[in-house]
Amino acid sequence: MYIIAVYDVASERTGKMLKLCRKYLHWIQNSVFEGEITEVKLKELILKANKVMDEEYDSFIIFKNRSADWLNKQVIGKERAGIDQFL
Repeated sequence: MYIIAVYDVASERTGKMLKLCRKYLHWIQNSVFEGEITEVKLKELILKANKVMDEEYDSFIIFKNRSADWLNKQVIGKERAGIDQFL
């Protein structure tokens, strides 16, 4: 499946969430990630994110789709980290 993940965490946890999400997805802008992921890997990501987060304060939002083909993406301005550079 293809997902877009967005997090909003306290500044002291930002580095940990960034590092965690980069292990599973492509970083596209500050706290925004996208990419193909299996159901098992997604569950693993969510479990690890829950350990980093304070659920009373932080949030982690995941948008799921069957594939990137079902998503129209338009970037206005400079794209931070395009995934089209990978071989």
